[in-house]
Amino acid sequence: MYSRFMRKIYIVPNIVTTANMFCGFYSVIASSRGEYVTAAWAIMAAGIFDMLDGRIARIAKATSLFGVEYDSLSDLISFGLAPAFLLYQWALEPFGRLGFVAAFLFLVCGGLRLARFNVTTSNLPKGFFQGLPIPMGAGVPATFIIFYQFLRSDATSASIEEFARIPVLVMTLVMAALMISTIRFPSFKELNWRSRASFGYLMMGVVSMVLIAVKPEIMLFLLLSTYISISLIWNLVSLIRKIPMVSPQLEVDDSPTTEQDDKT
Repeated sequence: MYSRFMRKIYIVPNIVTTANMFCGFYSVIASSRGEYVTAAWAIMAAGIFDMLDGRIARIAKATSLFGVEYDSLSDLISFGLAPAFLLYQWALEPFGRLGFVAAFLFLVCGGLRLARFNVTTSNLPKGFFQGLPIPMGAGVPATFIIFYQFLRSDATSASIEEFARIPVLVMTLVMAALMISTIRFPSFKELNWRSRASFGYLMMGVVSMVLIAVKPEIMLFLLLSTYISISLIWNLVSLIRKIPMVSPQLEVDDSPTTEQDDKT
């Protein structure tokens, strides 16, 4: 049984997953040196590799249980440990124990989010994430740091003003809470990107890519914040009206999916 299991370790998707882990590790190193913007960009790079590994495994028909578990461990480093350490070093350390606890809660909630996903993914509708996915939970503080430093007049300074520390503390706790919540966030992981879709969705994608390409330091944070805000409003309206939430009616890929291809 052991040899049969080990034969199902595929090289290419797991190399991509390793690149994800490397970016998370590099982010921790950069944070320890006070290079906070570099650390934040490393987390964003990890997010790109995280999106690629499952897709590559699916296209190459190289999915495996090993890949699923390895992906989760990499995500915990890149989107749990790395952003928690970055937030603590950048803004939370002056709060003392409160800052330490907030950063640790972010890490713990990220781990709980991954564990819950792994044991419930087969029972949940594919059109939604239950709770904020951990890559997005890490992406919000990472893009905020990039956004904040870009707007500062002294772009070379890595420090944060005193008045901005409390919003960062609140953001850390909110992201932690959203990750372990049961709030539904729309997912587009079932879309077949080779199929025909409405012109409106195509234009939304094109406009988003153009905006990110023009000002990534600003638009990445704004787009993530908009996605979360719209999702929360959508949940609130659905709760008030007692309307069952449905995913966007786009053409989807009917081929079988695996856990490794699902984004946590």
